[in-house]
Amino acid sequence: MDSQHLSTMSGMDGDPGPQIGQGYVCHLGVCSYAEATARQRQLRQRRRAGLLPDLLLLTEHPATYTCGRGTRPEHLHGDARSYARAGIELHEVERGGSATYHGPGQLVGYPIIDLRPRGRDVHQYMRNLEQVLIRTLTGLGIEAGTRPGLTGVWTGGRKVAAIGIHVSQWVTMHGFAINVAPNLAHFGGIVPGGLIGEEVTAIAELVKEPPTVWELAPAVTGHFAAVFELELELVPWTALESETGA
Repeated sequence: MDSQHLSTMSGMDGDPGPQIGQGYVCHLGVCSYAEATARQRQLRQRRRAGLLPDLLLLTEHPATYTCGRGTRPEHLHGDARSYARAGIELHEVERGGSATYHGPGQLVGYPIIDLRPRGRDVHQYMRNLEQVLIRTLTGLGIEAGTRPGLTGVWTGGRKVAAIGIHVSQWVTMHGFAINVAPNLAHFGGIVPGGLIGEEVTAIAELVKEPPTVWELAPAVTGHFAAVFELELELVPWTALESETGA
């Protein structure tokens, strides 16, 4: 996908641009949390202006703790200095939710979705993300579901995937993280999701032959496309970069 093709789908500022039905998926590989956040912000501006269709970024982060708007001091068992000594970064972010962990062995998805043509329904958007994750796990033979009043996906009483989003002018960023085979001990440095006594698990603990992060990516992409009624085209970051000026 080259920048010329991307430009043909440009809209006027404030126009939702490309509607439901077309979209991109981009694999960022291993990407720092700060860099991924900066890229999301660039893309969200372009999506809001109608210069890009809905898209999904997939990535894997180095060890990182993030603190959403719901994080309280007691949700952290350390500070930036002590976490850094353990090789884990700490970031405060604008998404909802409390503290969470990202790291190697975890597939992270950042949808940049315009909710204006989708009814401007943030609640339904989060339920749709849960469905993407549940369908992905079901495809691996894992029985998974949600918990009343909470956001995310659990199996056997343990959380296997987290969701935390931010919506500005009806365009989303941040997203979901599914534990494939991360270092689960790192979740002990925080209170995951702000839920006391919360236990976490990973696909590697639940199936005999777990996929790698990037082996799982096509399944996540396929279910994301189905739930959000998108035909997703895999594009390299360089194609998006040429449009964002990153």
